[in-house]
Amino acid sequence: MASLEVRNLRKTFKNGTVAVGGISFEVADREAVFILGPSGAGKTTTLRLVAGLEDADTGADILIGGRSVVDAMPRERNVAMVYDKHSLFPHLSVFENLAYPLRIRRMKPAEMRERIDSVASVLQIGELLDRLPFQLSGGQMQRVAIGRALVRQADVYLLDEPISHLDAQLRARMRVEFKRLQREFRATMLYVSHDQLEAMTMADRIVLLNQGRIEQVGEPHDLFDRPVSEFAATFVGEPKTNTIPVSLIEEDGRCLIEIGTSLVPVSREWVVRSGVAGSKTRSFTLGVRPQHLALCPPGDQGERTVHGQVYAVETLGSRAIFDIEIAPDRIVRVMTTTDEARHYATDNGAPISFRLDPDSIYLFDSETRRTVAYAAFSRREVTIN
Repeated sequence: MASLEVRNLRKTFKNGTVAVGGISFEVADREAVFILGPSGAGKTTTLRLVAGLEDADTGADILIGGRSVVDAMPRERNVAMVYDKHSLFPHLSVFENLAYPLRIRRMKPAEMRERIDSVASVLQIGELLDRLPFQLSGGQMQRVAIGRALVRQADVYLLDEPISHLDAQLRARMRVEFKRLQREFRATMLYVSHDQLEAMTMADRIVLLNQGRIEQVGEPHDLFDRPVSEFAATFVGEPKTNTIPVSLIEEDGRCLIEIGTSLVPVSREWVVRSGVAGSKTRSFTLGVRPQHLALCPPGDQGERTVHGQVYAVETLGSRAIFDIEIAPDRIVRVMTTTDEARHYATDNGAPISFRLDPDSIYLFDSETRRTVAYAAFSRREVTIN
């Protein structure tokens, strides 16, 4: 295996569209890094640039094992790619599909058989070697596609949403399989996904892309606990983070956040440490995850309580999600257990309240959308520029 380094990677199409806007990141030897982002963020284009299937703009560099490959042909880069579709040869058996990249390299039959048997055993497809692709299930075909990449013993494995088309149960099982395979083969992997659940459960680190540019790079818990922007906070996490326009008010030595008609006190120390103190009234966007809000009886007059009306309720087995309207066109999502939800009215328009935990909120600059104050529970102190 080998490390991968991308420097100032940029791709502009002929119509002037900038698909990738000068990004740089590293994948350490034997590390699994996910490129995460919405459709159109530049994820697949980045992968194709690394593979050599697209030419990067002038000034970019791609290093594999410390060797620049930006001008090398795809076959000279020693990378293996797994696509979102199986792309198996329908007329070839599983064995022949696995053998295809080895035959091209004119590997000796005995060595080829040994390598295929080893990979097939790990992937648990040893009993399928004589079957044709149409005789396999979706999960089995995907394992064969992965196996065809693994027999290559490439320096870097590139995976383009390889399990996105599978059903939910099979995707869950394949997430576990991928993590096990990456560790067992000690593979260097660059994995593209739009599914933040895949990235959060499988990645060593995540490169979060937004409109062709890097929004944040870090370990999964860093992106969840310490998002550097409103985009990062709302994209990572399910259900997604609530964002609410608020005002920060300082009076008589107290700090209050004004949400609609409610005033929620927050720690002055937190406000000062975050660097947003000093002005009488400032406008921000507040971020808070649905699981960090708590339902309370309608009309509750306790501190940190916000009042509204039931907009809709989703029951999802052991949990329920309340959509609460706190102002015209402003909905806040609150997640709770199904048992607790039974104590509250679920009819549309019914009055309901929720309590805000001041230690669980983020503040974003309303203009730049960058984070100006992290939640107090976040793991490490950092300076926000």
